[in-house]
Amino acid sequence: MFNSIKESVEAFARGEFIVVLDSADRENEGDLVIAAENLTTEKMAWMVKMTSGLIVAPMSAPILEYLNLPQMVTDNQESHCTAFTVSCDYAYNTTTGISAHDRALTCRMLASPDVTAADFRRPGHMFPLRAVPGGVLARKGHTEAAIEFCKLAGKREVSAICELVRDEDGLMMRRDECVAFARRWGLKVCTIEDLCEFLKKKKGANKVLQ
Repeated sequence: MFNSIKESVEAFARGEFIVVLDSADRENEGDLVIAAENLTTEKMAWMVKMTSGLIVAPMSAPILEYLNLPQMVTDNQESHCTAFTVSCDYAYNTTTGISAHDRALTCRMLASPDVTAADFRRPGHMFPLRAVPGGVLARKGHTEAAIEFCKLAGKREVSAICELVRDEDGLMMRRDECVAFARRWGLKVCTIEDLCEFLKKKKGANKVLQ
């Protein structure tokens, strides 16, 4: 039913969307996931159309700190403690910040090594998320999974993700629906559980080599 993590990493490295599912006893949702540096205006427009539309940008802590994007609240009461930071827009070549062009550009600039904190307006229409340092082995969320894929693919540790929703009623797609969606669009689909196992094996192999 699912693609291997190796296949998913290869697709991610090519700049493609992948579909990543978490467990049925957590959110039980599938997210579109892509490296922020590969997010064009056209891809952003398609992403908005196929999802809830609230595009968020998982990022590693060092990049967030460098760009001065602190946590949105000091007391996080979100159901899974998703670590939203202050929202932002890229300050140049954007208008209101909400268009596909503007959000895609903001995502790409968040992933750029050439920007500084002064290049972004706050608040804005992109919502960075702070990934925990231990990755999916510490927190089995889409935020951490997105950053793991960035690392495995050799990308900057900034991604863009959003939950898949059904056309007919806007409710969340569940496992079988997410798999069917991925197959219809020719996307690789994998699970966070398989990603965890892949990373554990990789970590074990590295220990043996050492």
